[in-house]
Amino acid sequence: MAIEFNASRGTTLGVEWEIQLVDAETRHLRQDARQVLAALPSLSEDGDIPKVRHELMESTVEVVTGISHTVGEAKSDLAATLAELRAAAADRGIALACTGTHPISDWRDAVMAPTQRYADLVEQMQWLARRIQTFGVHVHVGVSDRAKAIPIVNALSSYLPHFLALTASSPFWSGADTGLASCRAVVFGQLPTAGPPHLLDDWAAFEDYMATLMRAGTIRSIKEVWWDIRPHPDFGTVEIRMFDGIPTLREVGMAAALCQSLVTLFEQQLDRGYTLPRPAAWVVRDNKWRATRYGLDATVITDDGGGTAPLRDDLYELIRELEPVADRLGCAEELKVAGEVLENGAPYERQRAIRAGGGSLENIVDAAVTELAEDRFVALGEVVHAGA
Repeated sequence: MAIEFNASRGTTLGVEWEIQLVDAETRHLRQDARQVLAALPSLSEDGDIPKVRHELMESTVEVVTGISHTVGEAKSDLAATLAELRAAAADRGIALACTGTHPISDWRDAVMAPTQRYADLVEQMQWLARRIQTFGVHVHVGVSDRAKAIPIVNALSSYLPHFLALTASSPFWSGADTGLASCRAVVFGQLPTAGPPHLLDDWAAFEDYMATLMRAGTIRSIKEVWWDIRPHPDFGTVEIRMFDGIPTLREVGMAAALCQSLVTLFEQQLDRGYTLPRPAAWVVRDNKWRATRYGLDATVITDDGGGTAPLRDDLYELIRELEPVADRLGCAEELKVAGEVLENGAPYERQRAIRAGGGSLENIVDAAVTELAEDRFVALGEVVHAGA
């Protein structure tokens, strides 16, 4: 089975940001994506890849960039679309937010988007699909040759805990604290073709594996393979899907800078004839779980022999290593935001600090609305009230 890969010219970027529609008074999710999108026909109906579109649930509007060459360009694209989306939502008493899960809304109240693809998914997956009231961010980075795609996917899989811990924002599910930094990683990861990528040898092995899944009836299209990191042949990218819902544009820029810098580094190493690292599958799975449970406080496995290190220390080292690459790409300032997250708290930590300070789950929703609207971190222990 031949799969064409539309190679990119350089490490271009594309970002998909899943935004919550929140009732401005009750703070529960509103299942009104259809009405909001109908108010934005120039964004939702323009071209093959509209700027805003449905996701699985009617509580979600996905904001999508065009092809960007820099992180700054991607952020500007997102900001412009978000401004129009915010105005259309406000006219309907809807505020915008983004966290991996909504702290108080129940997945049983969700309404599915009116799309045949999603109807088919629910019919096939049943309860697994119906409860995916989750929100994430996907970053596409262009790859110049399909021969590089699988080695880069393999190498990036070492960084699943880094991607997740920096953005983990879903400790709460249907009004309860799950004890996890990211329950979204568990909820979405239960789909049969989700989870860490299969570590394959090369593009031919990827083609063979996809053909096998299709012959077996496991998938009907390679788009139904929802790995945490996957090649996207149509776009000529590697797509990093590990991020939880990200509350601020600053942190979205951080995620994009981290991805673009890593992929650029790996492309350069391949061009110089190096072989990229390929971690053991058990290490990838174990490290993802550790970040899912403990977030930035995880101790991660650093080698196949079972060596470990604090994830926070590993992240500081990674940021230093990527600084020269980020500087050449023009995203050094966005990469520095990772250091701010380490100092000021990841989203799950900021949410729990509100609760520990006497705030309610509704206050946590208010904080998420504030973070997105003002593009700032709500400080640890700060309680934000609606309208404040």
